[in-house]
Amino acid sequence: MSTAPAERTAAPDVSVVVCVYTEDRWDDILAAVASVAAQSYPARETLLVVDHNPALLRRLAKVYGDDGLGAPGRVRVLANAGPRGLSAGRNTGVAASSGEVVAFLDDDAVAERDWLLHFARAYADPRVMAVGGRTQPVWASRARPAWFPEEMDWAVGCTYRGLPPGRVRVRNVLGGNASFRRSALAAVGGFASGIGRDGHRLPLGCEETELCIRLARAVPGAVLLIDDRAVIHHRVPAERERFGYLRTRAYAEGLSKALVAHSVGARDGLASERRYTTRVLPAGVARGLRDALLGRPGGAGRAAAILTGVAAAAAGYALGSVRARRGGGRFTVAATPVDGPSDAGEGGV
Repeated sequence: MSTAPAERTAAPDVSVVVCVYTEDRWDDILAAVASVAAQSYPARETLLVVDHNPALLRRLAKVYGDDGLGAPGRVRVLANAGPRGLSAGRNTGVAASSGEVVAFLDDDAVAERDWLLHFARAYADPRVMAVGGRTQPVWASRARPAWFPEEMDWAVGCTYRGLPPGRVRVRNVLGGNASFRRSALAAVGGFASGIGRDGHRLPLGCEETELCIRLARAVPGAVLLIDDRAVIHHRVPAERERFGYLRTRAYAEGLSKALVAHSVGARDGLASERRYTTRVLPAGVARGLRDALLGRPGGAGRAAAILTGVAAAAAGYALGSVRARRGGGRFTVAATPVDGPSDAGEGGV
């Protein structure tokens, strides 16, 4: 991060948004909310945004006794006010929030006790517009599969090998463990729809990448950080420990990257990916092959997984680029307003 002097400001109030969509993750949702309640730096509020699932909305409202008052520290249960999908759900949470900073936590993750503290301290610098953290996998099999390379942990929503350690300046934060100034989100209109996950399609992504690039362009001098002390633990279900999921996820990532590059230009849209594909991944393949020669478990599998992931992502990117040029790959900023607290996202039960 730049060493230029900056005015220091008071630590901000932080609202936490958790987007949820299925009762299959009921225990995970409760654990995520409990981890926010246990923070050493208390959240102003926790907003549970339910993505078009009335039964889950009613069940959560009953558990948390949501009366819509939004009292400090309360858990508020809201219906996604926009189209189905993570982007509109996040925008609904932002619109209903009242904190100066909005943090996002995945519904199948738990935050360590000082998660929000590290976020809040970073915002003492008024140039900082976004702060992300480190996401560690919690494998369903209780241990990392021997063939699964750390360089590909992004495929299961976690911090991957190749990201620099410490508190560092980055192009974009990772959405499941991230925070933004509300003023910055208002400046760009929020997350775009039609690019990320909606619960029913391929495991797409990159909505936070696209938003961060727009943010950096819209706010002169904006600083975006990752602080690896802001840690969450993200559950990786058994079906995502399979080779087939990694291949599918990499293909979907290629589709998403093509959409982002078409929107913001390849220079910004692929800036971080160039270093990753030319340095980090070749080093990972070399380590895997070395381990295979030394008879260490999983070495050949890790090398094969990286090569397969690269090929799948390239195929997805090629197809996504063709679709984008033909006008079939469009997305827009979700219509839900993000420039102030609103009743529009609140769900009656």
